[in-house]
Amino acid sequence: MDKFQAMKVFMRVVEANSFTRAADNLGIPRATVTTTIRNLEHSLKVRLLNRTTRSVSLTHDGAAYYERCARILADVEETESAFRDVAKRPQGRLRIDVPSTIGRLILIPNLREFRARYPDVELVIGMGDRQVDLVREAVDCVIRVGELQDSTLVARRIGTAKAVSCASPEYLGRHGIPACIEDLKNHHAVGYFSSRTGRVFDWEFSVGGKSVPVKVRSDVSVNDGEAYIACGLQGFGLIQPSRLLALPHLQSGALVEVLPHLSPATMSISAAYMQNRHLSPKVRAFVDWVTELFQSCPLLGGVEDRYATCGFAPVRNTLRAEIEQANLAECARLSE
Repeated sequence: MDKFQAMKVFMRVVEANSFTRAADNLGIPRATVTTTIRNLEHSLKVRLLNRTTRSVSLTHDGAAYYERCARILADVEETESAFRDVAKRPQGRLRIDVPSTIGRLILIPNLREFRARYPDVELVIGMGDRQVDLVREAVDCVIRVGELQDSTLVARRIGTAKAVSCASPEYLGRHGIPACIEDLKNHHAVGYFSSRTGRVFDWEFSVGGKSVPVKVRSDVSVNDGEAYIACGLQGFGLIQPSRLLALPHLQSGALVEVLPHLSPATMSISAAYMQNRHLSPKVRAFVDWVTELFQSCPLLGGVEDRYATCGFAPVRNTLRAEIEQANLAECARLSE
């Protein structure tokens, strides 16, 4: 028995509320419909339909089976449609959601290139640090930093987020420059908390290939990247933002890197989408394009040079020397 065909016949009977009308809709003999339903019930070992001379109704098991059939056949139809459309030019409305920093500094400045390559795609871009519900909010694709919490999503790694430990010169002038992890217990940090759980994230360093969490006291906590940087610039405490966001301030001297010999733990950046969207031409086009874009950005594509840029002006050599000299001098003083 062809199970997919049997499912289609069963659904037509339910929707038409009649074996005869279902047979007419499908263009097959009524006897074939009757035999198909009987064989399907025998195979499943449950009764799916209550039959009378005037009507057909679902049993409890039949209702559950109908719901599953509807989902399965919809997925099959969408998959077949995607394969038929895979050679077509990407087109239609594409809604994406990205962290505000990535959207403002990476995506928006490069949108002309995407539009030139895919003029028939209408982009709808949401930006923020909260996690959206792709199904409820009808979002086709998201860019997320860190470990994905939703196991139902398909994820493709497109880059790496590098962090930097830093503070304003004013804060360091008041509290000194930490020389090692142990010194952080004598410092304050600006906290960054999860919009989803409300938990303030620990600082993390990569030591011997393992991520080591470190708790640092905080008097102020935020859940927005721009606000986090702003609090650091105002001297509220040490911060550990993405290097992408901090780079202009490191270049200007408004922020100074601390603990340069210790690497903060890195996080993966992924493009994620629902499983039934993986063959959509417009989603494939966007994910391929954004992967290419991230790989061309040293701060996101895996380059180790902490002074690499993604379109910002190069760091002045004098400033780099001043930062490194200040850190080395303080480390030497504290080790005496």
